[in-house]
Amino acid sequence: MTYQDLSYEKIDQVALIKLNRPKAMNAISELMLEELHDLFGKLDKDPDIRAAIMTGEGKAFCAGADLKMLLDDIKGGAKPAPNFWSRAAEGFGAPANFSKPLIVALNGVTCAGGLELAMAGDIILAAESAQIADAHANFGVFPGAGGAVTLSRKIPWNAANYLLYTGEFASAEQMKQWGLVLDVVADDALLDRAMQIAKTIASKSPLTLSRMKQMVKDGMDMPLSSALRAEMAMLAVQTKSHDIMEGLTAFAEKRKPEFKGY
Repeated sequence: MTYQDLSYEKIDQVALIKLNRPKAMNAISELMLEELHDLFGKLDKDPDIRAAIMTGEGKAFCAGADLKMLLDDIKGGAKPAPNFWSRAAEGFGAPANFSKPLIVALNGVTCAGGLELAMAGDIILAAESAQIADAHANFGVFPGAGGAVTLSRKIPWNAANYLLYTGEFASAEQMKQWGLVLDVVADDALLDRAMQIAKTIASKSPLTLSRMKQMVKDGMDMPLSSALRAEMAMLAVQTKSHDIMEGLTAFAEKRKPEFKGY
């Protein structure tokens, strides 16, 4: 597939993905949803990719769904809009279900569907100038990709309610204080910081990383005792892998491990 509303390049073992509708503040189109589904599916199967970065082209990360397109879609058929939302589950689900570590770098305005897309990341960084909001309420739109459900699991519930109900923007620094953003960096240093983290992650065992990521997700929905048992069971499986033997052998031999992902 040739990408239009996304751009993609491979840098060593890191995939750099950019939302690529800068004139529209990277608003989410039906085509972008299709491309997200296609690209993340391919990256998931690519053994040479061990981590990914998602950011925006231009001055915004993502201003949410393309509202003009959404209005036309609603006018043309049943509610909710049939074409856009039929693709939304797959488009938003692709980064959310990506099995490898995903760093999201918020380079500017991030709101509504853009915030929902950002929350698919495992690590979120933000430029100093980034402004972040839910904003669905400003347009009478109900969140459809986790905004009303996920945000209160990422930040304090009263802060999530404030953003949901008022539609107001918060600074990158405020979102760091609330825990959504790991680090706030200078605008011109954002991508370098994201790439530094991604390359560090890419040097680790891809098998361990994917299992850790799955365990973190599964564990959040389990009672603690069940999660601890599941973690121990996963460790038992991990002891049969090449990567744990390679890591321990490399430690004993005082050399850098060469992980294979199995």
